Amino acid sequence: MKISLGTDHAGYTHKEAVKKHLEEAGYEVLDFGTNSVEAVDYPDFIRPAAEAVPAGKADRAIVFGGSGNGEAITANKVKGIRCALCWNIETGELAKQHNDANCLSFGARQTPVDEVLKIIDAWLAAKFEGGRHERRIQKIEN
Repeated sequence: MKISLGTDHAGYTHKEAVKKHLEEAGYEVLDFGTNSVEAVDYPDFIRPAAEAVPAGKADRAIVFGGSGNGEAITANKVKGIRCALCWNIETGELAKQHNDANCLSFGARQTPVDEVLKIIDAWLAAKFEGGRHERRIQKIEN
């Protein structure tokens, strides 16, 4: 599985920790930056990471920022992306189970990196439940 990552300066250290964690677990990572804590505009890095999923270059995406809100909004502007802002394991699991989320967003100033790693692992292990949720996903996509 290929996972694209994108961040602004506030999420840089979280992105680096997640990148290492995913690579050690055997995932291929596409890193769309940024590559330092120097201030940048998050859409410049979040949009390409999100676009990689519907383009078929990545299977899922994970984006980071200070709060994760702007990053989730940016990612959700990409057709075919369902990005969920997560802050605990349950929100990560439900994002996949109920919303078939193919992108997660994290606020590095809100969620410690050790918790982010647990959330990502739970999201990657979770399965979309379909059923009544499929109908709702179709309404989002139309």
